[in-house]
Amino acid sequence: MKVKRKIIEINEELCDGCGQCVTSCAEGALQIIDGKAKVVSDNFCDGLGACIGECPTGALKIIEREADEFDVEAVERHLHDKQKKEAVTEAASPCGCPSAAIQSFTCEEANKPSFIGEAGSSTLSHWPIQIKLVPANASFLKGADLLVLADCVPVSFPTLHRDFLKGKVVMMGCPKFDDVQEYIDKFADVFKTAGIKSVTAVIMEVPCCSGLPMIVKKGMEKSGVNVPMEKVVISTKGKVLSRKL
Repeated sequence: MKVKRKIIEINEELCDGCGQCVTSCAEGALQIIDGKAKVVSDNFCDGLGACIGECPTGALKIIEREADEFDVEAVERHLHDKQKKEAVTEAASPCGCPSAAIQSFTCEEANKPSFIGEAGSSTLSHWPIQIKLVPANASFLKGADLLVLADCVPVSFPTLHRDFLKGKVVMMGCPKFDDVQEYIDKFADVFKTAGIKSVTAVIMEVPCCSGLPMIVKKGMEKSGVNVPMEKVVISTKGKVLSRKL
């Protein structure tokens, strides 16, 4: 039934798709679709505005308008169905898609020294690498130093393998175009089961990348595990702008 009530409104011109609002919505009412935050369904939004404080661009505000009533039972079904779908996808993907087949390998050249200006050899130790495809129980994650990588970084930073990837396990993705809550749940499962020793999050300086370290933090919080994390910001010209623990 439609009633006049408070509900979130999103200014798509201001929204940069960073996904920070999505992680703060416990009801799962928000989702990144085509690079913009959108309300999935009016009856999932409680109108309390917990997401507003997380928006770096001021794209969100509370308004009053005609909308479906907030439905707690619908929210519970929505979250349950979402979690079930993610579990089925994760279970099916390793054998359903060749790109997701788990592989661990070493490179004979990995330990050879490389020099400034030389690309050197690949130091990648496993496959898959996409956040969505890496199973939380993958053997290569056990006790690993984890590199969480925004997927534009390898194109911009020429010595990624030498300076960041060597000796680490990588999970790579984009918080603007993928499902933020799915990322949070995946990292929560990884931190619960893998015994991760450290995290290095390497992102670009662009706003849409800023949500990735927060997603990792949300995953830690959900898992109840606290792992040391370094945040590294790379410029679009391929320079390290900052490193912060």
